[in-house]
Amino acid sequence: MSMSHRRGCAKRARAAHRRLESTRAEDCAASESCVEPLTPPAPPIRLTPTVASDPDTPIEVLWHIARHAPHLRKWVIVNRSADANLLEYISQQGGPGVRETLQMLFDSVDRARA
Repeated sequence: MSMSHRRGCAKRARAAHRRLESTRAEDCAASESCVEPLTPPAPPIRLTPTVASDPDTPIEVLWHIARHAPHLRKWVIVNRSADANLLEYISQQGGPGVRETLQMLFDSVDRARA
């Protein structure tokens, strides 16, 4: 990950945190008693084959899966939202079932052209 990408992520995280804090302050001011919630935040997205193959999954999540979850790469390949750059990255990185899934994709494209 490049330094500029990290800085951008950190900047967005700080901005989101400031918005959250200001929203909490407004909510507390509007209510008679303000008690901070004691429950933890919702967990991050659970990475599953369904998430990896869902065309509504954001491309950033698909890239995260490609980089950090080799066992799910074959499911990203079948996602119609995966672009050529992402598929190229996955083909270079490999992983369980990647070669076979790419071959099935290429075969289906060849059949569609015929």
